[in-house]
Amino acid sequence: MLSQDKEVSIMNVVPLIDIMLVLLTIVLVTSTFIATGKIPVDLPKAKTSQTMKNSTQEFIEIDSKENIYFHEKIVSLEQLDKDLKLLASVASQTQIVLRADKKVTLNVFVTVMDMLKEKGFENLNLQAGVNIKNHVR
Repeated sequence: MLSQDKEVSIMNVVPLIDIMLVLLTIVLVTSTFIATGKIPVDLPKAKTSQTMKNSTQEFIEIDSKENIYFHEKIVSLEQLDKDLKLLASVASQTQIVLRADKKVTLNVFVTVMDMLKEKGFENLNLQAGVNIKNHVR
């Protein structure tokens, strides 16, 4: 005779798995967004790369329509000049990272680079995409 005192306990783990998959999806989407940057720039490919040093970093980005972004806002060349004058006192400790779309004309690029040199920024870096085929670790 079977005892009716025994209860069958089964824990349904399907909702827990669903929650974990949703959390994993959120983490993957946000980490990809953070890694690629907020301004959509199609970077030119480079065969060599260099790791950036730890210091104060400021990003100047130029998109394919030649809009200039500083602090994630579109700025004119005149406004960029004013913003860089404010940073000029700490130019030696500031690392400028220039991200320019590969479709940007050389004139715009040289104008921004000249403006940076004029303000005393010596620690300039150009960020390019890495060509996976030619990238050697």
